[in-house]
Amino acid sequence: MRSNPRGLYIHIPFCGGKCPYCDFYSVAPTEELCERYGGAVHTELQRAAVSFTPTSINTIYIGGGTPPLLGSARLAALLDRVREQFPVEQGAEVTVEVNPRTVTRELVSVLAAAGVNRISMGAQSGVESELELLGRQHSPDDIRCAADVIHEGGIENLSLDIMLCFPGQTIDTLQQSAELLFSCNPEHISAYLFKVEEGTPFHRNRDSYSFPDEDEAAEIYLAACEIMESAGFCQYEISNFAKPGRESRHNLKYWNAEEYIGIGPAAHGFVDGQRYYYERSLSDFIAQAEAGGAARIPDGSGGDAEEYAMLRLRLAEGLEHRLWQARFGEPLPAELIRRARQLAAGGLVVCDERGVRLTRQGFLVSNAVIAQLVYFE
Repeated sequence: MRSNPRGLYIHIPFCGGKCPYCDFYSVAPTEELCERYGGAVHTELQRAAVSFTPTSINTIYIGGGTPPLLGSARLAALLDRVREQFPVEQGAEVTVEVNPRTVTRELVSVLAAAGVNRISMGAQSGVESELELLGRQHSPDDIRCAADVIHEGGIENLSLDIMLCFPGQTIDTLQQSAELLFSCNPEHISAYLFKVEEGTPFHRNRDSYSFPDEDEAAEIYLAACEIMESAGFCQYEISNFAKPGRESRHNLKYWNAEEYIGIGPAAHGFVDGQRYYYERSLSDFIAQAEAGGAARIPDGSGGDAEEYAMLRLRLAEGLEHRLWQARFGEPLPAELIRRARQLAAGGLVVCDERGVRLTRQGFLVSNAVIAQLVYFE
């Protein structure tokens, strides 16, 4: 068995209503679809256990969509099947995504009994008018009540998502949202920069919105970082903040270019050095699984030096000399160090005896900075 444990991601593609900014793959649930999908995922778990090099699992993430729409009993059954097919390490991080309005005492009780020890909840804002603009169906009170139910049900590790730099947001409303989040006693907060995705209602109607300009967006982002830090949440990735020791262990696998199994329509995986994905089609996934196995589409090899550098530079730790040497058996490329020193003069990068990492100003333009740093010939 491999010495390095993997993560496991299961996509639940059901959602009660599409938010106008969302381009994640999801469909409306029916009882029949949920039942068949649960069976299809069971089949794929068994197939993955046989077809991939054996290893243990130390992070499980059930995302969506809105996973509770599958049903609490089916979610618990999925976790049972995972443990039947894979050795799951003691103390593994087990996360389920929820929407505030899907949180019930029954759901939390079933999830906790099934071994879920972390909940990720999409709050997005703590301001009523902003939630309406974002197409969210919950209220600020719903967020508070859901957090109380989660904690009362024995799941202490709560992560909350908010959005930054969408139309109409100001530093004052950001502060209101942050105060609501802090009142929910989370261990982790993800603060994602709002992005207008093609094909979404926001994209089609983008000319009718007033988006913050670059300076305003920078001000909001930097204010968010300071607000989180002042409340004891350390920034460990461009969009992620955590109390000490509460970083998302599953998401760190992505940023450390570590392997993980992905299952479900539109899900991606990285196993045995190869990346793959499933098509964005629930009907195809179910039909193929029922016929013996859903099609995993090859997406090239993974984990090489360039990919590792691009992913690690999203982390506050950045590229560390010792980790690079241990992984690749050689020092950080001299050309990368040279470019980092040039960018350091502009305050976008730190280049020192530890390695190379982006500053918060660098995070604001991370795509451009990383593109300049990472180009290996």
